[in-house]
Amino acid sequence: MGAEEKGAGGKGAGGKGAGGEGRARGDLATDVTASLVVFLVALPLCIGVAVASGVPAELGIISGVIGGLVVGAIRGSTLQVSGPAAGLAALVAETVAEVGVAMLGVIVLFAGLLQIVLGLVRLGRMFQAISVAVVQGMLAGIGVPLMFSQAYPMADDKAPGTPIENMAGIPGLLADVLTDPQAMIATLLGVVTIVLSFVWKKVPGPAGKVPAALVAVGIGMVVAALPGVNVKTLQVGNLLASVQVPGAEQFARLTDGAVITAILTFTVIASAESLFTAAAVDRMHSGPRTRYNTELIAQGAGNTVAGILGALPITAVVARSSANVQAGAKTRLSRTLHGLWLLAFALLLPQVLALIPISVLAGVLVHSGWKLFGPAEFPKMWRQDKGEFAVMTMTTLVIVATALLEGVLFGLAAGIVLAALRMSQTVVRRHIEEDTAKVVMAGNATFLRLPKVIEALEAAAASGKPRIRLDLTGVTHLDHACRSQVEEFTAQQRGLGRRVELLMPGEAKPGGAGPVDEGPAPAPLPRRRAAAMPDGPAEAAQSAQPSARTEPSAWAESAAWAESAARGEPSARADTATWTEPAARVEPASVRAAEAAAPAPWPTADAEWFYLDTRPLPEERASHSPFVG
Repeated sequence: MGAEEKGAGGKGAGGKGAGGEGRARGDLATDVTASLVVFLVALPLCIGVAVASGVPAELGIISGVIGGLVVGAIRGSTLQVSGPAAGLAALVAETVAEVGVAMLGVIVLFAGLLQIVLGLVRLGRMFQAISVAVVQGMLAGIGVPLMFSQAYPMADDKAPGTPIENMAGIPGLLADVLTDPQAMIATLLGVVTIVLSFVWKKVPGPAGKVPAALVAVGIGMVVAALPGVNVKTLQVGNLLASVQVPGAEQFARLTDGAVITAILTFTVIASAESLFTAAAVDRMHSGPRTRYNTELIAQGAGNTVAGILGALPITAVVARSSANVQAGAKTRLSRTLHGLWLLAFALLLPQVLALIPISVLAGVLVHSGWKLFGPAEFPKMWRQDKGEFAVMTMTTLVIVATALLEGVLFGLAAGIVLAALRMSQTVVRRHIEEDTAKVVMAGNATFLRLPKVIEALEAAAASGKPRIRLDLTGVTHLDHACRSQVEEFTAQQRGLGRRVELLMPGEAKPGGAGPVDEGPAPAPLPRRRAAAMPDGPAEAAQSAQPSARTEPSAWAESAAWAESAARGEPSARADTATWTEPAARVEPASVRAAEAAAPAPWPTADAEWFYLDTRPLPEERASHSPFVG
């Protein structure tokens, strides 16, 4: 029996092994197919990003190859694909215009090294703490300038410069297109590319699986080859000859402020875009999740190699990653192989690249810019959270008006201020009762709510009442600014002769055992309602003891009240009658014994005994409401 079970088990294991091998072969075939799909999507994007960045097209292909062979081979993310990204095109173009193409390699190299350091110290998850509004504002701020800058190459023209200048020059560009037939043909090719990018997925059958960018490139190549058509096409040179390894002259400029700023900017933006993309890609599939720190190291390794070769910076790209997931990829093999296909195509068929119209590549990037802009996200954010909508909109506008780094920093600051304002929810209630102005505060009292706190204190002072009660026992956090303001106000009002009762956070409310800071007593006040009578004899005796400010006559009155209350006799004072019933259970002898045993410090001459008013405020229960003061 045991032998049979063993044999059956062996067969079962063998069956599992055969099934596993079958699945492995199926995954291999699927990954190879997916890699070809990713290659077809990546090819026009790599070239287009390079052209938009103001560098030779070969550098874009080199970065695409590195994104596949280097980043793709490291075990960080399973299905995420990396390469040159449209989101960095404007930043690269600005950097190249300022410091030159030769410095690009040094900047990308050190940005990659910084990414590796960030991954090694396990700061990959830190980028997930950035507000979604800031991220979407950043993407929109990248997308808008990208669309306007690529409108000019789409008409075989050159963009004027800054995003604002590009926007202002659109009317003149349209006038030039209408008067130039060749520019009109190029523009129509770009427009057709944009339209295909939006609608091609809806084409039924196998044709709809072909990448729209590849279809547009094919149409553009056919039109460009027609007689009488003279549109600008891609100029591609030798891939190996385009490699520009940084030299000593470039490394000597590392002390330049513009170079240091570019390194930090590339590091932050490339890392954030890669890890945000990783989070988005993880939501597209049910396979292994991204290891953020490892993926950050992988991105850093890719950018280090790209910097050594003088190529474009590398980030994870949504378009290529989503194409990889939709093609059914299961392992890292698909994203690694797509880099191999890019390398083989550029080395073996460079003459084919020279037939691609530049306007078609510009149209591909205009579509990418629109997707980055995401106009539907603005009304969606408005409905969800108007504060976050403001952060998102301001981030976009600042990036468009200035630069990417300034806009992102502004957005981060705006997000922090918004969070601080929302965390600092202070409830302030004011109430006037007889001769007392009462102020009750609850929530988080920080400097951001200081104007409201000051307003409430000034209103209490302006009431003209001889007594002020400040109840801060419901405050969960009181920062230094608010505490100083309350203490200064208390000292000022006491100096004016007012009785100020101050209960700070952590102190019990009147009627309990917590301390109450009344300050030095001014002139005698009218009799007040008595404090809650303690239940036990020791507490009753203790409450009858004089304080350091108690006059003998006042203490005798209070002691007599405690003793009569202990006997259950009616008090001579009408306003203490409510406390005689619970106190009737106290034994007089116990009270007298406790009085004899308790210390009795002699009061000062200028002190006065008074009774604390503990009647609840009408709005006391509302002091912990979510009202934002």
